[in-house]
Amino acid sequence: MSGHRRQRPGPGQVTGRRRESGNKPGPITAAVAALLVAAGGATMGFALAAQQHAPQPGPAQAGTTGPASPGPGAPPDQKGGSAHSAAPRQHRPSSGGRAFELASSRPVSLTIPAIGVNSRLLALGLNPDGTIQVPPLTAKPSLAAWFTGSPTPGEDGTSVIEGHVDSYKGPSVFFRLGDLRPGDIVNVTLADGVVAVFRITGVRQYPKDNFPALTVYGDTSYPSLRLITCGGVFDYATRHYLSNTVAFASLVSSRHAG
Repeated sequence: MSGHRRQRPGPGQVTGRRRESGNKPGPITAAVAALLVAAGGATMGFALAAQQHAPQPGPAQAGTTGPASPGPGAPPDQKGGSAHSAAPRQHRPSSGGRAFELASSRPVSLTIPAIGVNSRLLALGLNPDGTIQVPPLTAKPSLAAWFTGSPTPGEDGTSVIEGHVDSYKGPSVFFRLGDLRPGDIVNVTLADGVVAVFRITGVRQYPKDNFPALTVYGDTSYPSLRLITCGGVFDYATRHYLSNTVAFASLVSSRHAG
């Protein structure tokens, strides 16, 4: 990681900037963001409508799409006097001194205590034809997936984790994503044995035909996370949901697993 100051993108900006180390995923480019939006129906919406209806986020959950405010467990550069438990990792303040960054490491599992999610993470990218790979609907248990075209959770930039809301057999891993509220915690365990701790800042629902790709997938100058599934009305003719539910989160601390 470089120690130079990074210029913060403008609102909703997607940059084409490369990261400096060889194989680390960079920010999501505009072209990839367009693919993600185009694949929205396929990504989490192949499922038949279940008898149970997934919770939908309301205005009280909208919060903000920006970084979380400092709180319990924040590192010293965010909240004076709190010792950071993952000492061997390299953390550095971002421009403005509010955020810190973790070293690149593949995410392997995800827990969201507020909604009972405990999932191993798949690593999915693009198919040979350029379409987005999606988690299998037949997996038991249902699994969430990190999009390999995005930064690893805890790096500066927008990391993306997707999951089905339901399947042919009923609720899936992100069935209750719409129940999250600002302040809820998301834990992502990385392959190097460190847990990246994110705080939800907002949960919103967007129509797929008017999806704000730059707001959701745009690069950020701090470590951010997007949790995405399908939501809204189920179209029985197309067998797809008409909206996406998106939970916005930002990194607030880290700790060693176990």
